[in-house]
Amino acid sequence: MIDPYQSHKRRQTIYGWLLLSPALIMLTAFAFYPTIATVWTSLFSRGTRKRPSEFVGLENYRSLFEDPTFWLVVENNLWYAGVTIPASIIIALVMALWANGKIPARSFVRSAYFTPTVLPMIAAGNLWLFFYTPGFGVLDQIGGLFGLPSVNWLGQPDTALWAVCAVTVWKEAGFFMIFYLAALQTIPPDLKEAADIEGASRWTYTWRVVLPLLMPTTLFVLVNAMINSVKLIDHLFILTKGGPSDASMLLLYYIWENAFAFFDAPIAAATTILVLIVLSLVAAVQFRFIDRRTHYR
Repeated sequence: MIDPYQSHKRRQTIYGWLLLSPALIMLTAFAFYPTIATVWTSLFSRGTRKRPSEFVGLENYRSLFEDPTFWLVVENNLWYAGVTIPASIIIALVMALWANGKIPARSFVRSAYFTPTVLPMIAAGNLWLFFYTPGFGVLDQIGGLFGLPSVNWLGQPDTALWAVCAVTVWKEAGFFMIFYLAALQTIPPDLKEAADIEGASRWTYTWRVVLPLLMPTTLFVLVNAMINSVKLIDHLFILTKGGPSDASMLLLYYIWENAFAFFDAPIAAATTILVLIVLSLVAAVQFRFIDRRTHYR
């Protein structure tokens, strides 16, 4: 005789797996399998028609650590992340605070701030190329009004990376502003009324009440900004292609160049694994230690 309890439990288990199966299939196809395949590829040598690839273990990782170009790219990406992440978050927060206030044409201001976000990165790169072009670019035209010399912003190692950073901040700040704006609108107005009754200034209310309540949003934005700092390369194809002299080369462009320009898939795979490991460790630290401080008590 079939136990009704066991039969019900079996149906519940099957039902649960059916609910999980779409997400599990998608994750397996687009996350788990590619990750395993990338790890496997990184353990083999570069193959050619005359010399097939061979298992070399961690040799590709050793080659990366001994390659000065790789360390230059890592340094570039650290500077890129160190500039774009805090700048994008601070500008996004300021724009959200401004756009959330009672100002004239508030809808227009919000739309203007968000407009760069809807542009594809390729389009944004072409737009800023018009700004940076020496001689007749907008920046040189403005500088010429004050007698300043022409500057090749994208053609000099000293300025190329910072010019790319400016494009990223301009593009990302409006996107992060939307999250801050949504979070600001969830803050109860009673808190502002209570602060006014207590005689708190606008700065005190913002610092003591608004910013602590925005900490969960800030953590979310921080993680996204960190991921974007190693995944946005579209504008590099238009602006610098990693030059001059690898001065603006970033990790993802370095991976793409090794995989599709030099056809060195094992080195590209090894670099990808290192990036994933670092991102995982940083995200784990953020959620382990910063998450405790994100909730206002």
